[in-house]
Amino acid sequence: MNQTLLSNGLHMVRKRRISPWSGIDSERVLQVLVNNLEGMVFRCAIDEHWTMHFVSDGCRELTGYSPGEMEFNRGASLEMITHPEDRARVRNTIAEAIPQGGRYRTQYRIRHKDGLEKWVLERGTIVHDESGEMVLEGFIEDVTEQVLSLRLLADAEMRYRSIFEDSVVGMFQTSIDGHYLAANQALATLYGYATPAELIAGLSDIAGRLYVDPQRRDEFKRQIREHRRVTDFESEVYRRDGSRIWISENAHAVIGRDGEPLYYEGTVEDITAQRNYQQQLEYQATHDPLTGLPNRNLLQDRLHQAMRLAQRQGTQGALAFVDLDNFKFINDSLGHGAGDRLLVEVARRLKACLRDSDTVARYGGDEFVLILGDHGGLSETLHILHRIQEIVASPINIDGHELRVNCSIGVSVFPDDADDLEALLRHADAAVHHAKGLGKGQFQFYTESLNIAARERLALDSALRKAVEEQELYVVYQPKVDARGRPCGFEALVRWQSAEFGAVSPVRFIPLAEENGLIGNLTRFVLREACMQAALWRAQGHTDLRMAVNISPTLFREKDLAGLIQSALDEAGLPAANLELEITESMLMGDVQQALAVLYELKAMGVSIAIDDFGTGYSSLAYLKRFPIDILKVDRSFVQECDGGNEAVAITRAIISLAHSLNLRVVAEGVETHSQMAVLNALGCEEYQGYLVAKPLPASDAAAFLAARRSL
Repeated sequence: MNQTLLSNGLHMVRKRRISPWSGIDSERVLQVLVNNLEGMVFRCAIDEHWTMHFVSDGCRELTGYSPGEMEFNRGASLEMITHPEDRARVRNTIAEAIPQGGRYRTQYRIRHKDGLEKWVLERGTIVHDESGEMVLEGFIEDVTEQVLSLRLLADAEMRYRSIFEDSVVGMFQTSIDGHYLAANQALATLYGYATPAELIAGLSDIAGRLYVDPQRRDEFKRQIREHRRVTDFESEVYRRDGSRIWISENAHAVIGRDGEPLYYEGTVEDITAQRNYQQQLEYQATHDPLTGLPNRNLLQDRLHQAMRLAQRQGTQGALAFVDLDNFKFINDSLGHGAGDRLLVEVARRLKACLRDSDTVARYGGDEFVLILGDHGGLSETLHILHRIQEIVASPINIDGHELRVNCSIGVSVFPDDADDLEALLRHADAAVHHAKGLGKGQFQFYTESLNIAARERLALDSALRKAVEEQELYVVYQPKVDARGRPCGFEALVRWQSAEFGAVSPVRFIPLAEENGLIGNLTRFVLREACMQAALWRAQGHTDLRMAVNISPTLFREKDLAGLIQSALDEAGLPAANLELEITESMLMGDVQQALAVLYELKAMGVSIAIDDFGTGYSSLAYLKRFPIDILKVDRSFVQECDGGNEAVAITRAIISLAHSLNLRVVAEGVETHSQMAVLNALGCEEYQGYLVAKPLPASDAAAFLAARRSL
């Protein structure tokens, strides 16, 4: 060890603190201290190679070289082991320190003897040695770990900031008391601000300035207090320009060491489009797409409200069944378009006749139902009915034709005649048939004497019970084709040729069968016949055809539906892959777990599951995602509107797009025109069914249809 350096060091120590060193071997203490520091103590010349006059034992671990190799550059020099890119910077730092008092501090890289690169921190002073020459005395320590940690931290912070600033999703930090601490550009843009700074300055009170309902902020905080986070927290908010949008927030509280929340942070997404689509579907589920009037679903709710009000007030109300006279003649003569415009105008006139508290709903076809409160007693009800007849009967100009239609009205009174919708409708229907029998354009109140329609209904019920046994029922098959017109399959539909009533429309006997419990027998009959026919066509070479059979709600709820299906397949010798079961949305809305169990059992057999008439019920595609469904049939009401322009096609496009996102095959039913098919094809619909393709066909005609298209 350089004894001069030690002596100088001890001399300085003695000069400052003489008394405490008395009796201590200070030279030994200093030597132990220097050689046990984690780093290298050194003295070197200020020359080209930083020639070392002295280095401590710490140089071995720091550089890989022994003190003997480093001193006087016998084996290596400090200049040599300094990274070439750092040498000039280190030398400049030291040079700049000379006129500033001699102290310096610099960080740079060195190359260890084994080739490893290290980061070191050098702190030193420029002094004069015993001969008056300027030298460097200092200490070099390994700071590789600290440098790398800082770099990792900086990288992590840069990545976080990049995610925060460049994310397409709005991100924020807000104080507990309700102002923004930080926001990214996506959030600023979402809320209509040019920059995050403008957003932070403009929304100093989140509860009062952002949320349309100020209580949402309190609910936000309550949920975080209870659950430490909010998930899919949906709210309506104001943008900077005053417009409103719907957002979904996902956020959590950042907790301090004392367990108390420091601030909230999270993300915001614009869900306005989803909300609008959901509202559209809900509207479609409760309103008639043609007239915009409430449909049967909403009618039930409105009647319950009216009946509860009448019960509380001890009054009565009326349910009026309105049936347009001669509508079918106009519809057949001028076409469905003219018929639809006529219905829209009649709906408008009916609404204009009623009070705000009354309801008009489209029941189906040319039938409307009115719910009239008893605000003015019987005389007020009679006045409304007379006004309806007068206004509906006034001329309507459609496509240059002056049309006149009358309406027959049947009225039942609640709670006197009945206290539920079905019974009231039956009574009103009996009354309207009686009114038509009197010469149309009349209105009649239901009384016990009006049993003509009821007796006919009973007779129809009795005949339907015998129809299966007497082989009056038969099955027709409506083709489904792809965009090139190639047959994909058929839908099996039941028909009834009654010895007593002649050809009975399914519109009449299917609802009757559902009401009297015969629908299960009808479905079994159709299932068996359809499987037999499909097996026959398969044997003739049509191996890929799928036969679709509608499953009634009653049959769907039976315990051994899968057994019934399997029995029909086995009896016919038809593979399960050739059978498609159509169910309606309403079947899935009750006992969800039971519905799931039934569907998974059917899927395990290998049959396909289709949702029929999608858009007419309360469900959504997100809801249907829970069920093992293969096919979605777009309701004919959407199909008929799809070629009406951008607004008309929007819902159909959304349904098809979202169905594809759930890997569902899309079938359009009720396709009647080439323009509808072209639009549906452009939207990605896979299969088409409707009168444009073919009407429901007897088995022999369906076979001819297959033969004619075999070459496609």
